[in-house]
Amino acid sequence: MAPIPTPPAGPEDSTDTYVGLEAPSAERRARERGWSTVRSLPPGTIITMEYLAGRLNFEVRDGRVTRCWKG
Repeated sequence: MAPIPTPPAGPEDSTDTYVGLEAPSAERRARERGWSTVRSLPPGTIITMEYLAGRLNFEVRDGRVTRCWKG
C-alpha cells in the first residue's frame, strides 16, 4: 500500500493580520506572502469543508475582511 502523502506546508502567516483590511489589499498581500489560492466569500456563503493546503479564505462584508481562515 502506498504511503499517505504529507501535504505541503502553507505560508507561515497569521490569519489575524488580514482582518480589517480592504479585500483587494488583503488578497494582494496574501498572494505576495505565498498563498496559492485566495478566495473572498460573502458572509453566510455555503462552502464545502475540504481542507486545501495553500488556500486562504476571507469572509468579506462591505469590502473589508471580517474573518480569515486557512484551508
